[in-house]
Amino acid sequence: MEWYQKSVHQAIKDLSADPARGLTDGEARERLGRWGTNTLAEPEKESSFIRFLKQFAEFIIIVLIGAAMIAGALGEWVDSIAILSIVLLNGVIGFIQERKAERVMEALKKLATPTAKVLRDGGLSYVPSASLVPGDTVVLEAGDYAPADCRVIETSFLKVEEAALTGESQAVEKETGAIEKTVPLADRTNMVYLGTTAVYGRGKAAVVSTGMATEMGKIARLLQGVKQEPTPLQKKLSEFSRRLVYAAGAICALIFVLGIMRGEGAVEMFLTSVSLAVAAIPEGLPAVVTITLALGVQRMVNRHAIIKKLPSVETLGSATVIASDKTGTITQNQMTVKKIYLPGGDVVSVTGSGYAPEGRFYRDSQEIDPALYPDLLLAIKAGVLCNGAELKKTDNGWSVVGDPTEGALLTLGLKAGMEKGALAHALGFAGEVPFDASRKLMTMVYRGDGLHYAFVKGAVERILPLCTSIFDGKASRPIEEADMERIRKAADGLSTEALRVLALAFRESSEELTVEDPAGLEKDLTFIAVAGMLDPPREEISSAVKVARSAGITPIMITGDHKLTAVAIARETDIFRDGDIAVTGTELDAMGAEEFREKLPRIKIYARVNPEHKLKVVKAWKGIGEVICMTGDGVNDAPALKEADIGVAMGITGTDVTKEASDMVLTDDNFASIVSAVEEGRGIFDNIRRVIHFLLSCNIGEILVLLIASLVGMPLPLLPVQILWTNLVTDGLPALGLAMERVDPTVMERMPRKRDEGIVTGRLLGVMTLQGVFIALCTLSVFALEVYYFGAPLMKAQTMAFTVLVFCQKFHVFNCRSVWESVFKIGVFSNNMLNWAVATILATQLIVIYVPPLQPIFKVAPLGWFDWVVVTTASVQPLVMMEIVKAVLSKRWMGRQEGA
Repeated sequence: MEWYQKSVHQAIKDLSADPARGLTDGEARERLGRWGTNTLAEPEKESSFIRFLKQFAEFIIIVLIGAAMIAGALGEWVDSIAILSIVLLNGVIGFIQERKAERVMEALKKLATPTAKVLRDGGLSYVPSASLVPGDTVVLEAGDYAPADCRVIETSFLKVEEAALTGESQAVEKETGAIEKTVPLADRTNMVYLGTTAVYGRGKAAVVSTGMATEMGKIARLLQGVKQEPTPLQKKLSEFSRRLVYAAGAICALIFVLGIMRGEGAVEMFLTSVSLAVAAIPEGLPAVVTITLALGVQRMVNRHAIIKKLPSVETLGSATVIASDKTGTITQNQMTVKKIYLPGGDVVSVTGSGYAPEGRFYRDSQEIDPALYPDLLLAIKAGVLCNGAELKKTDNGWSVVGDPTEGALLTLGLKAGMEKGALAHALGFAGEVPFDASRKLMTMVYRGDGLHYAFVKGAVERILPLCTSIFDGKASRPIEEADMERIRKAADGLSTEALRVLALAFRESSEELTVEDPAGLEKDLTFIAVAGMLDPPREEISSAVKVARSAGITPIMITGDHKLTAVAIARETDIFRDGDIAVTGTELDAMGAEEFREKLPRIKIYARVNPEHKLKVVKAWKGIGEVICMTGDGVNDAPALKEADIGVAMGITGTDVTKEASDMVLTDDNFASIVSAVEEGRGIFDNIRRVIHFLLSCNIGEILVLLIASLVGMPLPLLPVQILWTNLVTDGLPALGLAMERVDPTVMERMPRKRDEGIVTGRLLGVMTLQGVFIALCTLSVFALEVYYFGAPLMKAQTMAFTVLVFCQKFHVFNCRSVWESVFKIGVFSNNMLNWAVATILATQLIVIYVPPLQPIFKVAPLGWFDWVVVTTASVQPLVMMEIVKAVLSKRWMGRQEGA
């Protein structure tokens, strides 16, 4: 018998489950050992050997291998073996770099492990989905992914979208009854399956299958063939490299022809041309860029931001607008009920903070006992019973599992001696109409003593029209317009104190109240109270807003809260200034398209909004060419997050749906972490630009050395094996060092990078060309000095040119740390990785020159002390020259932005 054909009682019995208390930790561990983790099998990876061989699959590397083999066939065995050895070493370095990047990305993937709400040891807990076992009882709410295949055992309007499994886009309302007939997946209305999504309501379900035993596990192979697409930046670099191939090919062909005309040997000129073509194309660039992205993303994790999609790293540096939720992102999300307005006109103050149930009640500055005030007790009771959260006491203090607002109401109840479990047991839970972002209401129904009760909480403006009576402390009486006006004014007053306001109401009936008809249930209500909750701004928000503004980023607030509450918090954090506009969702709906477009730059607060309004705001900002970063946590926020240039989900309060739709997840739900992520994103882009700057300027220098020598009739200053050594071996480590460069302290003082700005701008290309000329002139000057002034043997002159080129490039790498800032101002020794990389390459150059077995391979001669004076003097010139250029030319010419 299938699980959907069993009754709830039979399924629970067969699973040895306990829907009231859940499994114990011991039982869960035992079942985990028996059934294994709740994960799908990873696709089989390519072997390390195959991935190593792929290092030699690049077209230019194949050409080089072919050239080496031709050289060997023509008797040039030393050159052939040397070239093949360098190619092999390059492959090893590339393989190691790719493995490092892969390990970093695997570590990041583990950080995004999904969690599930599970009953364990009598309490509701968040546990990693991978640790779920058959017999666990999970709680599903709107926005949650089903963490395993489960049998529904309780439901309150639970609807599940199952398109991922069945292809049916319409959400399915779930039920608990057994289905006797054999039916397909799409018709099993009492089951939820791994990978499907709860979109409305809530429910409980017992886990029946995990991991590869789930329906999704049975088709897992279909999910394992997804190929990872390169990022837009990587695509641009690939296109750029293709253009370089054509340009380098033309130049190398010219050098080959000039060499032959000058009388050089055809084989030597062929090898030289091919080697130079290899040198001109930065083959290691894609790997270094991937490592730069991966290491930057890893740094972001330390600043509470998990990047899910690498292209968002590139987009972050261009962000011009951050549209943030208020609760939990700008505020601390530590709700505390501070004031309660009662219909009789009294305002009760409550002390305490956070979720610790410690505090007292005051009326007119006098401490009171809430048990003596029926109106206050009824208000507290309504808040406790219309509640789906749980408070938990841990070694770190009190915390809430569920909505923070509901946690605050539970804490209020405990302060007054009311515990949710005892109250609910006395009455008997009968059903729930879950909170909905469009209704802004939530209702729970109970029954007891022959009566039926509905407790309702929600926005003041939504609850008041549903009320026909008011409880004034003694009895219920018909509500009048004057009462409603006093309540609205009281709510506005609490809002101006930066308190979040929530109305409470109830309904008592001798007839059965059913949740199947929300409209019929939520009417003829009796108004009880307005609760004012304090959720103070995070301490770091004001400074984060200041940093964002200095970086040319506009912060705006989007919230479901009262407009006055939002304005009070936004003023305190400097998001809202004089002259700015705050609008409600209703006011936004009333605006025409032209009016909205005109007011858009001044609207800094959107209050009482629906998810549809968020989407409208995103499209409006994108419509005027801005790059917008949007936060969200609710299931209905997913469309806005997908539409935004950068969708940001809340890691603590966010639903599974928003996390899946997002580009980035905040592990601390903090606005300041978004600003930090933008800073890191800019830093990552700068580092990629530094790496490209270094590699291409060095390649330009190498090409100019051989091109100029060929044009003026000089002997070859560099031999093929020397060119390959310089390009394939000695450039990689310094490039990695640049990838480790710390974020420029002034990076958030720049305006955002334009969305369409290329990685190599016109000015950067000009700077790289200038630096390439410096490197070429230094190398050729020493070569000419040796050949024409000192009359040195050609091998000695080539050794000098070879060494000067390597040393020039290693000193030049310090130029690339900043286009316009002096390296001495940055700190010559502030990048340890770069310093070690340069020292290592210089040491290997000495080994090449002075180890006898290597001398015939690289065709070098030992150098004397005077030679080293010449080499050192010439090699530092590119660094000295650029320091002079940076000092003489204005920052405006060099461009405030790196590489501009």
